[in-house]
Amino acid sequence: MEDPDSRTEVVLLACGSFNPITNMHLRLFELARDHLQETGKYKVVKGIVSPVGDAYLKKSLISARHRVAMARLATENSDWLEVDDWESSQREWQETIKVLRYHQQKLKPSGPANSFEDAHLPSRASRKRKRAAGSQLPTRMNQPKRKCLPQLKMLCGTDILESFAVPNLWKQEDIQEIVSKHGLVCVTRLGNKAQKFIYELDTLWKHKQNIDLVEEWITNDISATKIRRALRRGQSIRYLVPDSVRSYIKEHNLYTAETENQNAGVVLAPLQRYAQEPVKS
Repeated sequence: MEDPDSRTEVVLLACGSFNPITNMHLRLFELARDHLQETGKYKVVKGIVSPVGDAYLKKSLISARHRVAMARLATENSDWLEVDDWESSQREWQETIKVLRYHQQKLKPSGPANSFEDAHLPSRASRKRKRAAGSQLPTRMNQPKRKCLPQLKMLCGTDILESFAVPNLWKQEDIQEIVSKHGLVCVTRLGNKAQKFIYELDTLWKHKQNIDLVEEWITNDISATKIRRALRRGQSIRYLVPDSVRSYIKEHNLYTAETENQNAGVVLAPLQRYAQEPVKS
C-alpha cells in the first residue's frame, strides 16, 4: 500500500430524489469509500447527499423540505457524510453537471492566501532586502507542500449508467464532462449489468478508466419505490430506513396514495428542456 500522505483526497457526491432516503443510500457511500481506499490511491474525506429540487417534476416526488430534513436525520450520526440543500433550494431544476461544478467551486480555497505556503513566504520587497543583506531565504523545499484540491467524484448506482442512454434525459456534453473531469463511482445492484452499459455507450467506453465499479457482495435490494409502496399499504419499514427517518415519516404522514400521484402525467424536467433544444448537427 502506498504512503497514506500521497493518496488523493476524494469527495463523493450523490445526487438523487432521496424520496425517502434509505439505508441502501447510506450503504452506497460506505461501499464506495471502502473500495476507493482499498486501492491505496485515495482517501475519501467527505460524502455529500444532494437531494434534487421539486422542479425536477418526478412522479411521487414530495417536497424537498421533507426530503432534505429526512436526509439530515439519516446522516446526523455520521462523521463524514453531510447534506447540502443548494440543489434542492433552486427554483429551476439544475442539471447534475451544474451541481458538480457548484461543489467543485466550493472545494477551492477562498481569500488571497490560498495556501499555507503562500501565506508564510516573505513578501517580494522583504526578499530583496534579505538578499541585499546576504541573508539566506528559506527554500521552498523546506516549506509545507501545497495541498492539492480533493477530487470530486459522482457516486451512483447502475440505474444512472442505464439512464445515460435514455433520449433527452441527459445532454451528451454533460455526460462527457462528468466522466472526463470528475469520474463516476458506481455501486452495482443485484441483476444490473454495469459493464454492458459502459460498453454500449461510446462516451462511457472512452472514459472507462474514470469509472470505478463497486461490486456489492452483501446484496441489498432496498429501494425508495418499495419503501413508499409499503407505507401506502400500512406495512412496516423498520430496519429499511433509519429510525429517525421512520419517525419523521410517521409524524408528517408522508407517502400516501395522494402523494404517489404527485406530478402524475407531468413530463420530467430534463425531457421538457432537452426535447425543445435544437438537435446539433
